[in-house]
Amino acid sequence: MTLRLYDSKTQSLRDFVPLVDGRVGIYVCGPTVQSSPHIGHIRSALNYDQLRRWLTASGSDVTFVRNVTDIDDKVLANATEREPWWALAYRVELEFSRGYSALNILAPTYEPRATASIPEMLALIDRLVTSGHAYAATDGSGDVYFDTARWPDYGELTRQRVDDMEPTADSSPRGKRDPRDFALWKGRKPGEPESASWASPWGPGRPGWHIECSAMSTRYLGPRFDIHGGGLDLRFPHHENELAQSTAAGDAFANYWVHNGLVSVNGQKMSKSLGNSILASELLGAARPLVIRYFLGAAHYRSTLEFHDGALLEAEAALERIEVFLGRSTRRLLGTRFASAEAVELPAEFRRAMDDDLGVPQALGVLHERVRAGNAALDAEQLETAAVHRGEVLAMTTVLGINPLDEEWRAGSDLPVRSALDRLVEQLLVGRQEARVARDFPAADRIRDALATAGILIEDGPTGSHWRIDGE
Repeated sequence: MTLRLYDSKTQSLRDFVPLVDGRVGIYVCGPTVQSSPHIGHIRSALNYDQLRRWLTASGSDVTFVRNVTDIDDKVLANATEREPWWALAYRVELEFSRGYSALNILAPTYEPRATASIPEMLALIDRLVTSGHAYAATDGSGDVYFDTARWPDYGELTRQRVDDMEPTADSSPRGKRDPRDFALWKGRKPGEPESASWASPWGPGRPGWHIECSAMSTRYLGPRFDIHGGGLDLRFPHHENELAQSTAAGDAFANYWVHNGLVSVNGQKMSKSLGNSILASELLGAARPLVIRYFLGAAHYRSTLEFHDGALLEAEAALERIEVFLGRSTRRLLGTRFASAEAVELPAEFRRAMDDDLGVPQALGVLHERVRAGNAALDAEQLETAAVHRGEVLAMTTVLGINPLDEEWRAGSDLPVRSALDRLVEQLLVGRQEARVARDFPAADRIRDALATAGILIEDGPTGSHWRIDGE
């Protein structure tokens, strides 16, 4: 089955056909580093990590670009005398990076900062001015605007009529021909630090928000690339303006537009005005990172993610079912010819789910079905079947980035403790077996009873004795 993705521009599911067979270029709008990351930022990054992992698992070589907007009105507004804008931007950028890393979100192939791509932005603006699609303000401000009236396709991404659009609030309306024109370059204003401006043909200033992504995406992926992604809240005006300025400049730009859904908290849209924003640091302090990754990635990427009281407990319970099966099967298969079974072919149902617009909820359904089947096989002493299901579970969790046995999740987990417990119990089981062979049954029973007192149950079977923690 061919991967199908929902293209926001055509508002339809489309077969995904990369520009170059076997290679995929993705650009995702990264953070504006004005303040600490919240759950919505992390959820979005994780959704595109899932897409990237699935494309890679399907055999594609993925170039993944995620930018950092480190110069912006809000960055300047949040700076202080003690913490200049550039120091604030770097500190917050590191907070985002720590959040991504904690959830095992793969690092981008390239992660450009806006301030490092000013020459490319100036060149793009010059192309737009030269072609008549942009103009310099005549009020002496040094601002440059995109002329929306000169671009008949403006509004095509969000299917809006220009007359129905709200005036653009990203700059002063004084120098605009039309209130919906948006800023490509912002002339330096009195009171703004000199370090936040760059020389340009129109005077010292800094780039507008939208021009940054158009310049950075094409710098690293070329004038035409496969996928442009970002949060649903970026469709307008950000992505609409990106598309307009890039295509007006002659770039074919993105073949597919993909947008992830937003986050609600206890039934309400998350927003600063409601005071219900959940910071990434708060979320990471509430549960294991692996549990948080499971929770954030369990809903379909286009749906609204509902965070509610008990949501992380539900994710913990679901993840524990996977962990218990992997632990139980590892111990039960130890010493058998199936012990070294590794990840096998992904189940066809899992592939179909992931190829259907990244259907992670359905893919997780397949995963948990294999966990149940694997446990049933262990109960029935069908070790070969159990080993196959164990391999399938390992393969699926690896693709989703939630394999509890991966090295990335070992820090802060109980895996080292369980490993030590494994060794101690196995030594006791060897002693018990030796006592039984010597027909010293009281000694064998004492070992069994001591383990039972500690909550460890012994299962004797045709392939030997195995143990599990009571309740697993």
